[in-house]
Amino acid sequence: MSDASKSKRIHYGFVIVFCCCLIMGIDVGLVFSCAGIFYDPVSRALGVPVGQFGLYMSVSYVASTLMLPLAGKLIERHGSRRLLTINSMLLGLCVASMGLFTSVWEFYGAGVVMGVTLAFLLYLSFPILVNAWFRTKVGLMIGICSAASGIGGMIFNPIGGSIIAGHGWRAAYFAFGGLILLGVTPLIGLLLRNRPEEKGLPPYGQKEASADNLASVGKSDSGTDYSAAVRMPAFYAVMIFAFIMMAVSTLNLFIPKYVMISGFTEVEASLAAAAVMAGVTGGKLLLGLINDRNCLYGVLACTLPGVAGLALLLAGQGTLWIMICGCFMFGWEYAGVTVQTAMLTGHTFGKKHYTRIYALISIALSSGGAIASGGWGLLADATSFRTVLTAGGITLAVGCLLGAYAYFAPAKRSKA
Repeated sequence: MSDASKSKRIHYGFVIVFCCCLIMGIDVGLVFSCAGIFYDPVSRALGVPVGQFGLYMSVSYVASTLMLPLAGKLIERHGSRRLLTINSMLLGLCVASMGLFTSVWEFYGAGVVMGVTLAFLLYLSFPILVNAWFRTKVGLMIGICSAASGIGGMIFNPIGGSIIAGHGWRAAYFAFGGLILLGVTPLIGLLLRNRPEEKGLPPYGQKEASADNLASVGKSDSGTDYSAAVRMPAFYAVMIFAFIMMAVSTLNLFIPKYVMISGFTEVEASLAAAAVMAGVTGGKLLLGLINDRNCLYGVLACTLPGVAGLALLLAGQGTLWIMICGCFMFGWEYAGVTVQTAMLTGHTFGKKHYTRIYALISIALSSGGAIASGGWGLLADATSFRTVLTAGGITLAVGCLLGAYAYFAPAKRSKA
């Protein structure tokens, strides 16, 4: 095959992005983005409060937190293809089996299995694969993969709701588990590859490097040693940044309630929730493009609009369009949880031990969700929702400063 014909072929990196979108849109989308539609029917069937049933998601967060350090080591040693395929299969079996459960304790056990699999599928899959396969457009590809989970939620929430209404929640779990097992697991097993060398290719963008960006491409296999990274202040700055981003994003759970106590109806509160999701989906794509230009701009683009959005929610209480604008801007903070954390880690520490370093950073993401989702609620019970939103804005401003510090303090690079 001639060089000209080779150049016209679609780079296999885009097949990898397709696989990551399947994982995020279906595996992660069904488990996280569609979890809420099961809360009411399952808790009523089991005869337990919704909050007690929903604890299985907290169990999942905790299991992911504990699994992430080992998951990073396993992927670095055995590669992503085998481990993501196995974990997708386990997740599908777990979701399908939930249709057979008759006790809330069984869901807690399923939460453990889900958390273990999601350590690989949610937190590590697309950041590791995109960084391995791409040298240019890394941010855009990460944004596309991350946005897939929200798109999956938009598609499968109404489908799942229809199945529950027509055939019951058990049938919905069977259908979701079957979709993961038959629609995702075989494809990623067949199509995924760990690194471009397995297909005899350079990473996407390496050949297209110009004189202006040749230096950055030359660093493609450089980075900070894992043992050195974990001793650096920049590492802890990125970790706290990740914790803050995830913790503040969980304020999304309380925004509809805040809109309703501000004097609006459930329908109007749902519009506010939809505005957040619009900000999340659009923000993920745009943050990817922004990060491809400058990672610092990405830090600013997800934190400052988030602070402004919370300020609008506080200042515009009683004026729906102002609150909806605030919700849309807050969605950019939510978008930064996955996109910006992954990009800031890559900028600060490079690619050499990205897998293991990002696995540790992801512990902060998982623990931030587990702690803050309940912590904000306790603070709201003790004070008010306005206090919670104010505290969230201040916390996010601190995250902005930490992200900027990490950007200006990249760790010393060494060749692989």
